[in-house]
This record gives sequence, C-alpha cells and structure tokens, in this order.
Amino acid sequence: MHSQTMSADMTMNSEKKRILVVDDRASSTRLVKLYLEATNEYVVREENHAKAALAAAEAFQPDLILLDVMMPGMDGGELAACFRGSATLHDVPIVFLTAAVTRDEVEAGGGRIGGIPFLSKPVVLTELAACLRQHVGSRRVTKQE
Repeated sequence: MHSQTMSADMTMNSEKKRILVVDDRASSTRLVKLYLEATNEYVVREENHAKAALAAAEAFQPDLILLDVMMPGMDGGELAACFRGSATLHDVPIVFLTAAVTRDEVEAGGGRIGGIPFLSKPVVLTELAACLRQHVGSRRVTKQE
C-alpha cells in the first residue's frame, strides 16, 4: 500500500508544471511560491540573484520563467537574452514582472513588452494564475505579427 501511495505521489509530482521565479526581493518570490504551490499545480523554485538564475534554470528545467525586469547587476531583459541563448532554455516561455508600469499600461500594451508577456507589480495572484494557465506548456511565446 505504501509503495502505491508513493508511486501516485511521484506521478502527480511529475505532472506539476515547474515555475522558476527570479526576483531580487525574496519576499516577492516567497509569496509567489507559496501561492502557486498551494494550488497543487506547480513546483516553484525561487532565485533571488540574477547572475545565478541561468544556472538555476538549467538545473531546474522550468516550464515557465517569471522574471523581474529591474534587478541589480543584470536586468530582466539581459537575463531573458541569456535564457534565449541557452540550448536547453531557448523555448521556455518567460513572463516579465515589473513595477515600472501600471495595470492600465499593461492592458494598453496588450500585456506584452517586446513580444514577451508581462504583469505589473504588485502582482495580483489570481491574474498570475490566469497568466500561467495561458502560457505554461505553450513553449516559447513569440512576437505577435
């Protein structure tokens, strides 16, 4: 009986989508992790150092990356370019998180910056969940023609 339960848990865990959250504010990544993992649909890894994010992503192999735009040392745009340059990560969807725009600006821009989806901060968790459902599994989100 125990082995059946363990097997079922492993199967369920493998079906969960893997989300990497990169933000220099640990409180932000922690909130997103707690919320998403409580849905029982996601396994979330936090990374609070932009320069360590590429190695973390290559080790974790996420289904989607939530990426803060403004971080010290390396901004989200530079980091996104690094992900795109990686043989194993180039087609993983990225969603930018930014405090530099308002919700109205997000809606006016169709929810994209340079063809990449984005959410304004502070993130509304229900909007985040809807965004993930839309983009997880889509592989690379390309620019709209």
